[in-house]
Amino acid sequence: MIPSAGSPGHRHDDPVPPHQPDRSTRLEQALSRDGADCAWCRREFDRNTRPTTDHLVPKAKGGPSWLENELAACPRCNRTRGHTSPVDWLAECERRGWSPDRPRVTTLLQALEAAIATHGGQRRARHYLAAQLRRLDRGTDHPRN
Repeated sequence: MIPSAGSPGHRHDDPVPPHQPDRSTRLEQALSRDGADCAWCRREFDRNTRPTTDHLVPKAKGGPSWLENELAACPRCNRTRGHTSPVDWLAECERRGWSPDRPRVTTLLQALEAAIATHGGQRRARHYLAAQLRRLDRGTDHPRN
């Protein structure tokens, strides 16, 4: 059900696809889809390192709370990344000596692009997402000026 205008959490450019479950269910689905490790640092989840939901396109940049925009990340990576772009955070993870899962991130960004094309909306996220995919295609971790 698409939230109506004026309902809590409704944003004009953020329609909710009818197939989107609640946050805890989306986290379980992300773990099932991606495996039980952090996409950024590859730390295995266990009772001491609980998974969190990380938005690839940050909500502050217009990213929706859809499964296609979420992956499981450890609390440290999710907190430290903040609103850093996926491409910049991949580079930072590598600088720190970690081995982030670039193919997972790329696949999820492409899935988000397809979901937005299908469901519409997400005006703010579209440009941000397109720029991230271009940077991944170019193999560059720094935006061109």
